[in-house]
Amino acid sequence: MARPPLLEVKNLSVTFPQRGGPTVQAVRGISYQVHEGEFLGIVGESGSGKSVSSLALMGLLPSSAVVQGSITFDGRSLLDLNDRELSKIRGKDIAMIFQDPLSAMTPVYTVGDQIAEALLLHDAALSKKAARARAVELLTVVGIPDPRRRAKAFPHEYSGGMRQRAMIAMSIANDPRLIVADEPTTALDVTIQAQILDVLETAKELTGAAVVLITHDLGVVAGHADRIAVMYAGKLIENGLTADVFADPHMPYTVGLLRSVPNMQTAGTQRLVPLEGRPPSLTALPNGCPFAARCPIAIDTCRDTEPELLGHRAAASKIVLTGEHDVTHVAACHRSDEIASGSLAKGDIFPRPEPLVVSQPSQRPGEDPVLTVSNLVRHFPLTKGGVFSRRIGTVRAVDGVSFSVLPGQTLGLVGESGCGKSTTILEVLEMTKPQGGQILIDGTDVANLNRVDKLRLRRDVQIVFQDPMAAIDPRLPIGDIIGEPLTVHGVKTEARRKRVRELLDLVGLDPLMADRYPHEFSGGQRQRIGIARALATNPRLVVLDEPVSALDVSIQAGVINLLEDLKEQLGLSYLFVAHDLAIVRQIADTVAVMYLGRIVEYGPVADVFAHPRHPYTQALISAAPIPDPVIERSRQRVLLAGDLPSPTEQIDGCNFRSRCPLFTILGPAAQSLCAESDPQLTPDGTVEAACHHVGVTKTYLTAQSSNVQK
Repeated sequence: MARPPLLEVKNLSVTFPQRGGPTVQAVRGISYQVHEGEFLGIVGESGSGKSVSSLALMGLLPSSAVVQGSITFDGRSLLDLNDRELSKIRGKDIAMIFQDPLSAMTPVYTVGDQIAEALLLHDAALSKKAARARAVELLTVVGIPDPRRRAKAFPHEYSGGMRQRAMIAMSIANDPRLIVADEPTTALDVTIQAQILDVLETAKELTGAAVVLITHDLGVVAGHADRIAVMYAGKLIENGLTADVFADPHMPYTVGLLRSVPNMQTAGTQRLVPLEGRPPSLTALPNGCPFAARCPIAIDTCRDTEPELLGHRAAASKIVLTGEHDVTHVAACHRSDEIASGSLAKGDIFPRPEPLVVSQPSQRPGEDPVLTVSNLVRHFPLTKGGVFSRRIGTVRAVDGVSFSVLPGQTLGLVGESGCGKSTTILEVLEMTKPQGGQILIDGTDVANLNRVDKLRLRRDVQIVFQDPMAAIDPRLPIGDIIGEPLTVHGVKTEARRKRVRELLDLVGLDPLMADRYPHEFSGGQRQRIGIARALATNPRLVVLDEPVSALDVSIQAGVINLLEDLKEQLGLSYLFVAHDLAIVRQIADTVAVMYLGRIVEYGPVADVFAHPRHPYTQALISAAPIPDPVIERSRQRVLLAGDLPSPTEQIDGCNFRSRCPLFTILGPAAQSLCAESDPQLTPDGTVEAACHHVGVTKTYLTAQSSNVQK
């Protein structure tokens, strides 16, 4: 007989009554089970009800929420417990890792005291001294350097990755049986994300706990989850073994979600599949299937009746979770049988768009670069004191960066947060004499520009910001927002209105929408508005500052395809800043990898991704998750040790050696070279890399560094 589930959720519904308005149906009758030691991944778009369902499980919803159904943990009903009884379970048997550790931790207590508090609350026999000692042990387990000293530090003194490690330490303090992780890696860089997931797996092994991971990253689920549950509009619409769902999804939404995700191994070779439209409002849900309005194979039944979860026996899966219990693949779709049988092919449900055919080449031989940056330097003074401040150091934000953007080409600028990407593009957009180095736009040195010349040159350089809602004025209709650059440059009213209509049509929006306000559009549509505004003055160079990072994965594909089409159609050049390597590989022609204010690798995107020369580039590529369980679980990782050093530090020799997985396996002479000599960008074929040991092959480095980490 199979063992009973550790956690069983049945027909869970959560509604939020609104004063003077309709009720918000955040979660609608979801059911799932989690067994001992199992890893369940819950995925879906923003607003699908993932986080609300986890907060209901923990009993952390506001008092206004109406919770119905049942949540049973180890045979005990959690919804029947009062807050005092739940408090004995929270943090002991069930622990939670929150999305933002800085707001989840108390800023006025040290990290060690907060971990010790979690221990003392559930063990009255434990002394304060023993609790503090245990807190240091837990910080050691999760990989915090110098844990004894760090235990006395406050949360704001930790980096983002270290704070999340401390949260994991707190969650495993009492050896819980279930860990709920709510988007634990969303705000982290890809290298830190890999470290955190590795720590989470270690915590799971040490405690034997089951894990419920809430995320929007399908690559993370592919690499770690035993089972996957897909949510849409507050409802569970597919559930099954991860390998089965990824290989053979039975719900059109899951099909579209999987086909819209850029895969780093295939990026750049084929178009992404956009999942158009947006989820319905949770205050005005349709009668039938909530996905019907976006579904390309919807029939009349779909619009009339909402489908129930129906089971399909998992096909030939050999994954054993916690015993010999039956595993069923379930999906909520009226046509799931046709999809499961293969009569409805995935490629027919969401076909891959054809690339835009352009008659003329995007780059003519011999053309000068649109943008040339040479030895760019931007340092900021670090001061201390108020009235009588004094300089105590220097922040080397950009420290000798050089690159160029060719006509009709895209340069991808990648690296961890704090490496200097944003400072670099701000220096370009500032169009003033740089602190050091030179910036040429269309051959014009920005250091010599007067006010009139600068205004003229600004026509040729525009930007698309990361957050589309924060970048546009919510008080203006979108017609005025898009036409604002034309107003600045003195374009007459009628010509401006005509151009706005052309731009809306160009980015795939109805020109009749020009009188609407930003809040009436979805996130993807708002980003299209930002792109239209950037194109208003017919620029030659568009700076794209993380243009899709604030969007759901289902919306990203449409925006990326649009950017690719516009580049070919208008002959644009892009300076594309991002941390998602799959998207960079999809859209960029050339890539520059930054670390601590410097470029450490630079070259054609295909060559850099196929044969990275620098250990940091290899670590970035290795850490980027791939949405394929078979590939993701067979890859060897190159994990970096620790966090990015502070740009205020004066580091002699190679500034990457403290984290470099290669450095530890080099001989004494090679290590001495790294410690004493600062490597410069040196050509190696078509790629330039700033490493003394470029000759070490990728296979050797990956295998050796993987062994070192183990």
